[in-house]
Order: sequence, then structure tokens, then C-alpha cells
Amino acid sequence: MAPQMPQDIDLDENGERIRLPSGRWKSHKQNTVDWNDRKYAEIWRQGWADTANRYLEANDRPERLDLRSYARQGIDQIPTVHMGPAVCQMEKKGIQTNIGNLNRDIKAANSLMQSIRQMVRHLKGWIADLKEKKAVLLEALEQAREPTLPELLFQYLELRSGERADWTSRGKLKGTVADYNKVQAAMDFLRKKGISTVESLDTRLDEISQTAVSVMESVKKSEKRIKAIDTMLSYIDKYEANKPVHKEYAAIGWKKKKEQFAESHREELDAYHAAIRYFKANLKGNSYSRKDLEAEREQLAAALPGQKKELEAVQADVKVLRDVRHWLNQVLPSEQYRQTAEPGKKPSVQESLKGRQERIRQEQAAKSQPPRTEKQQNMEL
Repeated sequence: MAPQMPQDIDLDENGERIRLPSGRWKSHKQNTVDWNDRKYAEIWRQGWADTANRYLEANDRPERLDLRSYARQGIDQIPTVHMGPAVCQMEKKGIQTNIGNLNRDIKAANSLMQSIRQMVRHLKGWIADLKEKKAVLLEALEQAREPTLPELLFQYLELRSGERADWTSRGKLKGTVADYNKVQAAMDFLRKKGISTVESLDTRLDEISQTAVSVMESVKKSEKRIKAIDTMLSYIDKYEANKPVHKEYAAIGWKKKKEQFAESHREELDAYHAAIRYFKANLKGNSYSRKDLEAEREQLAAALPGQKKELEAVQADVKVLRDVRHWLNQVLPSEQYRQTAEPGKKPSVQESLKGRQERIRQEQAAKSQPPRTEKQQNMEL
């Protein structure tokens, strides 16, 4: 059983006990153990998470609790702001609030960043495979230079034209014009970005990743500052709203009347003192400017849509590069190797490409195998 905390009687300036309007003596609780010390908060929180997770697992539930922040978990994501019951009720009624709008912006930015990361990750994997195919193509054709991306895209247009050999004249014209417009738009994009080779394409993907990360860091910083300003404005509201009550309380000279006033205005006085404590801990200097804080918040909030548009522009660039990847995959050699050359007949260039690529894969697989021990070699003999 938990020990009861003893009550210490409060005394006035004359050393006498203070009687409350209820008839009881004024007192306060005295901690005899350090259970409520803040240094144990992490231990209690972790204990609660472990207990909850055990019961979730025992009931075959997929959810798990992790009381660490996103930063401590290594999750590159902006946390949303807690919405109290009043804000939740307003949002349910369709009334938009500053906190609700802020959370919607945060969720949109997180979703957009996740989409960009996924597309960049897929494109980087494709780049590595594309470099291997490029090396195979150069060796098989004995070329002194690598094919440029525009050259490969024109090969794609020729491939598409060959696929329409049995189409009607009207269908051929319509299909050719559609393909040409799409490829021409992509080539204009590549030209503006200075992308002409696989290496420059790889470099551009790195730049896109760095841009996306930089914008997200800026968004995180702005969101964090907006949260801090909203909290400060909230305490300023409490301070200004309850300041007259505290002034009236401080002006009362009679002790009993002052106690009665404090009991009947406990909520207002507590809110006033909470604001004072917050100011001492977070306010730089001895004064604040509501006008400056609101102007700073408005400036930060106004910049968020622009940052979101910047992320959308990055996403649009990634989509163009994804289309280019799809077209080039249809021109470059297939990954599957099939031995189609007849005995005594020189293999075609396409067959040589496939054979060379298969040999490269086999050599890489052999290098990845651990060396055989002397005992294994004797057993083989």
C-alpha cells in the first residue's frame, strides 16, 4: 500500500494557523518519497508502454506503443499538434481552427515528402541497373562513347513506330504525334536541367533529394516556431483576461475577505499564475509584444504554402524522370538471358549483350561466395 503523504500546516506571518472558509486549517502535502520526481518520468512512461504492448500482443492486436518522439525514433517526419477537446469539437462542426489548419498542412507535407522519397529510392535503384546495362552496351558495340539520353529516346520513338506497322495510316499518325509530343516535352525538360547522360541523371536525382530534405527541414523549423508562438499567445490571453481579477485580489486588505475572494476565483487566479510561470521560463526579457508575435506567425504561416509548392515542383520533376526511365527500359537490353544463337553462327549484337550481362552477374555471384576451406577441397577431390 502506498504511503500517505503527511499534511504540513501553513502558518501566517505571525506564526498562527490559517483557518479556511470551510473551517479546516490551511495545509499542504509533503512528499516523503521521490516517486513524483520528474527524473523518473521516463521510467514510468516506459513501464506503461511495455505493459500496454504485452496486452496488445496477448490479444493479437497489431498496434504497439512507443512513447519516444519521432526524433528519438529516427523518423524524419513532422509531428502534429495536440488538439484539445474544444478544438476537436469546433473541427467536428466544420469550424476551421489555427491548430486544425496547421495539422492539415503538416500531414500534407509528410505525405508529399514520403511520396518523393519513395520515387527517388526507386529511381536510384534503376540508375544502378542502368549503369550496368550501359557498360554492357558500350562493350558489345565497341563504342568509344556512351549513348546520350536523347539518342536513346529517339531509339524509343523508332521502336514505337515499328510496333505500329499494321496500324491504319490515321492510327499511325495519331500515335506518332502523341509519342513525339511526350518525348519532346521530356527532352525539353532534360535540356533545361542539363541532363544528357546517365551520370547527369544520377546527379540530378541527388540534387532533388537534397532539395526535398532542405525544404522539409525549413518546414519543420517553421512548424516548431508556430507551435511556440501559439502557446505563448495562449498564455498571453490567459494573463490579460485574468489580470484584473488578480489586481482586485491583491488590493483586498482583509485577510478573511481575501481568502474568500481567492476561493471563489480560484480558476482565474490559477490561470494567471500559470501564465506568469510560463513567462518566466520562456519569455526573453520582461515584456512581450502580441503584435510582433502575431506578425511573425502570420509570416511563417504565409510561407508554408510556398514551401509546399516547392515540394510539389520536386515531385513533378521526379515524375518526368520516371517516364524517361520507363521509355529507356524498353530500348536497353533485357535482363533475361536466352541462348538463341545457332551452333557455328555468330551471335547477334542483342544476343552478345544478353550473354555479357549474364556473365557479369555470374562473376558477381561467384565473388560474393565465401572461400572454400581445405577440408571442402579435399572432399571434392
